[in-house]
Amino acid sequence: MRKISLSLVSALVLAGTIASSASAGALENIIANPKVNLEIRPRYEYADVKDNGTSAGKALTVRTALTLNANLFDVEGLGAQIQMMNVANFGWIDDYNDLAGNGTHYDVIADPPQTRVTQANVSYSADGFTAIVGRKMVVLDNARFIGNVGWRQMPQTYDLAAVIYNGIENLSLLGAYVNRVHTVKKDGQFDTGSVLLHASYKVMPELTVTAYDYMIQNLMDHIGIRLTGKVALNDEMKLNYTAEYATQQDPSLDESSEPFYSPTRSQDADYYNLNVALHYAGFVGGVGYEVLSDKGNGDMAFWTPLATLHAMNGWADVFLKTPDEGLEDMTLKLGYNFGEYGKIVGIYHNFKSNVSNAAGDDDLGSEIDIAYNVKLAKGLGLLLKYADYSAGDASFGKTDVTKYWIQLDYKFSAEL
Repeated sequence: MRKISLSLVSALVLAGTIASSASAGALENIIANPKVNLEIRPRYEYADVKDNGTSAGKALTVRTALTLNANLFDVEGLGAQIQMMNVANFGWIDDYNDLAGNGTHYDVIADPPQTRVTQANVSYSADGFTAIVGRKMVVLDNARFIGNVGWRQMPQTYDLAAVIYNGIENLSLLGAYVNRVHTVKKDGQFDTGSVLLHASYKVMPELTVTAYDYMIQNLMDHIGIRLTGKVALNDEMKLNYTAEYATQQDPSLDESSEPFYSPTRSQDADYYNLNVALHYAGFVGGVGYEVLSDKGNGDMAFWTPLATLHAMNGWADVFLKTPDEGLEDMTLKLGYNFGEYGKIVGIYHNFKSNVSNAAGDDDLGSEIDIAYNVKLAKGLGLLLKYADYSAGDASFGKTDVTKYWIQLDYKFSAEL
């Protein structure tokens, strides 16, 4: 039997409830405290993957997002959210492969023109519990495992039923069942039956402990622990840190009728992440070391398919899929906050494979990323961003990549 999207279920529930209450009269009996959010995000992107037989991609796209949040039927804690997004390029600059069958002789820029209901959900909160059913953006921790891919013009969203508990001070619990994922690609959704479990407890300002189990149907289970904290070294100097470990195991949830099913699926990989950043007088300096292990005796190296991958291992997006030999990413970061004149950050990545490949090589290249953002006016920001990847050993098949972006982002909100 064909699955019914949970966002459709929530929309039908909402529509049915509204219909049954319409005879009661005024609109204010149906919705209360409505709030509208508008975002307009024009962006120029240039992407040049060297020596791959295609021309550099150039795209001028605009994201328009309209969101309505409201309380329902004068019931305390009962609310609804609906959001529409449109991505367009108006044919001005559209020389790019948009992953929707257009411009395939150009390099990829994954922002195809499309319009979508990105969020449509009903929620109810009481006594520290919140229940949500419908389509929702989800970002857990730093989006390494579960993210909304917010960098792309059309984000990734989830049809889900979720329960969140925050009734005990410093404790947060989440459990969610996901039955469909809507990716950034046009018509890129896929059915699933995945379960997300997440627990976080703030022991003290210097230590927050997070544990999780992400059971991604037919692919893998990710079970891990994450330690984060902020340490004040003195009145002006502060240290942030992250220490995280996870293991990639055989999927607990198998369903032969759903995508990615394999009767012989086997996983045997690990993940480590250590990161330290020092903040002082507007400056930030940091060092990080992240390991996504090789596939070992399993089917694939450590891979997080539902992550916001653009934010992880270089903005050039060379490692959206982890090589079979795994990936080790050593990073150095330096940034400065100019106050009203904006912020600048530079990140250097040195990439190695976790194990040598068949040719005995392990150099996966390096990358320099630079970003500057500044607030131009109320609700309006400017972002300038640059990524330059230099390939390592030729046996890995990587080539040099250069990308840059010029982006404006306007946000407006109002209570009706």
